[in-house]
Amino acid sequence: MMQNRNGTVTIAWRGGDRFDIQIRRHAVRVDQPRDFGGGDTGPDPVELFVGTLAACVAHRAERYLHRCEMPAGVTVTAHYDLDIRPARVGRIELVVDAPGVPAGLRDSFATVVEHSAVHNSLRLPPEITVRIQAGEAEPQPTGRLPSPTFTSRRSREKDEISTESTKGTESP
Repeated sequence: MMQNRNGTVTIAWRGGDRFDIQIRRHAVRVDQPRDFGGGDTGPDPVELFVGTLAACVAHRAERYLHRCEMPAGVTVTAHYDLDIRPARVGRIELVVDAPGVPAGLRDSFATVVEHSAVHNSLRLPPEITVRIQAGEAEPQPTGRLPSPTFTSRRSREKDEISTESTKGTESP
């Protein structure tokens, strides 16, 4: 079975601080806790983010156990700290409880679980582009540039470095 390498995730507002994340045929609710003004009908986005990393590690761990014909049953616990400026997750500690892994395989097990797709995406951040669209999409006339794209500072710095590194290498 081929893994889908591209995807679309749609977020729909459901009132208050509630949003539904639509992924393929699945819906996941996110909300804010009551003490932050939400209805607490689902995890908040940061909790879901940390939970997604932990779930990806758990999947990798279980696949390793299955491939090595060891007993299944890992538990991953994530502890995290928030930083304020800028607002972000500043630290995540993942504790993988895998009682069936013998001492001789723990290093290879650790290597496998530390290279999940989500973990790799945090180590080598993806380019993130935010495009603001107000209301209906406006068709772009031929020959006209598309609407402005807003990119992160990190992406702009990478582009500037890339541009500087190619200066002087162009053919006359």
